[in-house]
Parts: sequence; C-alpha cells; structure tokens
Amino acid sequence: MPITDVPGKARALYDARQDRKPIEPFTDEDASLTMADAYAVQAELTRLLLADGDRIVGYKVGLTSKPMQRMVGVDTPDYGPVLGSTVYRNGDAVSLGAFIQPKIEAEIVFVLGERLRGPGVSVTDAHRAIAGIAASVEIVDSRFADWRIKLADTISDLASNGAVAVSSQLVPLAGLDTRLIGMTLSRNGELVDTGAGAAALGDPLAVVAWLANTLGEHGVALEPGHLVMTGALHAAVPMTAGDVFRADFDRLGPVTVRVVE
Repeated sequence: MPITDVPGKARALYDARQDRKPIEPFTDEDASLTMADAYAVQAELTRLLLADGDRIVGYKVGLTSKPMQRMVGVDTPDYGPVLGSTVYRNGDAVSLGAFIQPKIEAEIVFVLGERLRGPGVSVTDAHRAIAGIAASVEIVDSRFADWRIKLADTISDLASNGAVAVSSQLVPLAGLDTRLIGMTLSRNGELVDTGAGAAALGDPLAVVAWLANTLGEHGVALEPGHLVMTGALHAAVPMTAGDVFRADFDRLGPVTVRVVE
C-alpha cells in the first residue's frame, strides 16, 4: 500500500536510516509531492530523530551551484538540519556502515557568533553575525534507492545529509573574499577535484543570508554556535572503505576523514 501521509513518509525514512536499507522514492508513487509537502516530511522526520536524543547544531544548504540546480530542475537551494550525532572532527575515522550509499563533498562552513533571523537579512548582515569560517567536508547519503531522487525526495530526506567533518581551525572573516577561496579534494593522495567559493550561489555568504531568510519565514532563527554548510564546490565523490579524503582550502587549511568498514 503506498505511503501517502506525512507521518508515514517520515517514519519510512526514519526506519531506512535505522536499518540502512534504501526505500523507493516518494515521487515514484506521488509525482505531485510539493516542496511544502517535503519540508513537512522533513520536519516530522527531524522530530523523530530529536525524540531519540539528538539535537540540531546547524543547517546544511544544498543545490547551491548552477549545475546541481539544472540537474534537479530547480532555481533555488534547499536546506536541512545538521544533527549533533553526525558531526565529526578533522582526522576522524568515519564508518562506511553508518551510511547506505555515501558520497563526499568539500564545503565552506560558517559558525554563527550572533543570532540571525530573517526576513530582510542581507549579505552584510550575515557577515556581521558570523564568528568565523572553516574547512569542512559533507558526507551526503540518500535513503532512496540508487540516488533516484527528485527535489521533494531529497528535501524530505534532510536534504540528503549524512554527516559532516569540520576543521577545528576557525578563521576570522576580516580581509577574506569568500568567493575566491579555492579548494582541492584528494583521495589517497591523488587529486580528485577542485573548486572555489563562488560555486555556492556566487558567494557562500549569500547562502547564509538565503538560509536565514528562508528559515525566518517559518519562525526559525540561526543561533550562536550554529554551523552553516554552504554547499558543494565540486561534484560528489563516492566513498569506499580504506579511502582517506583530504580537502585543502586556501586560507582555511585542510580537513581529512578516513573511511573504515
């Protein structure tokens, strides 16, 4: 019997996360699923995860590059919460068994120093509220089979968030042009891809402003200490056990994760 209700969809995703078994995309059964429907599913899924004792430590923004937006057929980013249980430190080992079909993306992350709430947040406001910037990688994962996702699917699934690893080096924004921060991603010492901050909505700071304004429409604010993951700067790279990934960012330094069984 098709799952058609918000609680049912959220429970199906919750179970998929627990069992590490993918499910069929919701849009296969219901092509009319809207962004509003999907965010309702996301909210219910988040409620279930918080009930287990997790907590929201920030937000990820996805679909911030034009190629990704064209691939999904949208002209706007999406977002999802970052949960405390999914945050790793630089150099940590990440278990492949914690995910279903993980891929890795190098991203610029901001840490909030002041409360930021939309509407009306500008890039200047975002700059003022940020305590610092750091190197990070996001592990994206999909609870839907074979990554066969449309926009409503990925939004429902916490914007395909799996985990994040964040450098402990927090760099002040003063004197930095975040658009020009370049990065390289290597796997086992071999260059995989490159990117720059401008790939994220033209400026990663614009991502923070967009997020604050979008959350503000729902009465939610970015709080001091919150992480804001600003989107991939290159194509996502599949992970396998034994891989060591290192992302090196201009001015921000490196962040490394080791993939284990």
